Amino acid sequence: MNIYKAVILFLVHSIGALGYFGIFALMFLESSFFPFPSEVIMIPAGYLAYLGKMNIVLVISIGILGSISGAWLNYLLADKFGRKFVLKFLKGYRLENIENFFKQHGHISTFNGRLIPVIRQYISFPAGLAKMNPFKFTLYTGLGAGIWVTILTFLGYFLGQNKYLIHKYLREITIITLIIVFILTIIYYYRKKLFSNN
Repeated sequence: MNIYKAVILFLVHSIGALGYFGIFALMFLESSFFPFPSEVIMIPAGYLAYLGKMNIVLVISIGILGSISGAWLNYLLADKFGRKFVLKFLKGYRLENIENFFKQHGHISTFNGRLIPVIRQYISFPAGLAKMNPFKFTLYTGLGAGIWVTILTFLGYFLGQNKYLIHKYLREITIITLIIVFILTIIYYYRKKLFSNN
């Protein structure tokens, strides 16, 4: 058994042992400022759904709920402790750039950020600093997280026994997702510009 196969089996067994609460807890961590990749959570969970050991609807729902909860932790920390706290995680010039973009495209940046690796852990900070509307923050975070969680879960589900293909297709799906994010951003930008000129 090679190392990659051993890692996959370990993750599948770990998620299976932790159950639905484990999915929530790990996705909560992944969505907050703790660097924990969602790929190692949702893909094994999707595989377990394929085996009939988990319900795929519950897997996706709990994964999204965990993502939203973790994002809310970052939002509340930024809202309560302010820029000084956020600067511990983001250097000044990066925070300033994110804040400027957020002021112009707050909603879409919250949505997009959930789909971009690394960014998804930090996009909630500027939302908290800007005191973004709680309902809108939850909605756009949930939509972005929902797309990513669903992709990963179905990836694990449909690949089934072909565990070696997960690594290959994950990279391709990540690229496709980023392309979709880029297209949605362009559409949003031009739509907003069109309405602002009217």
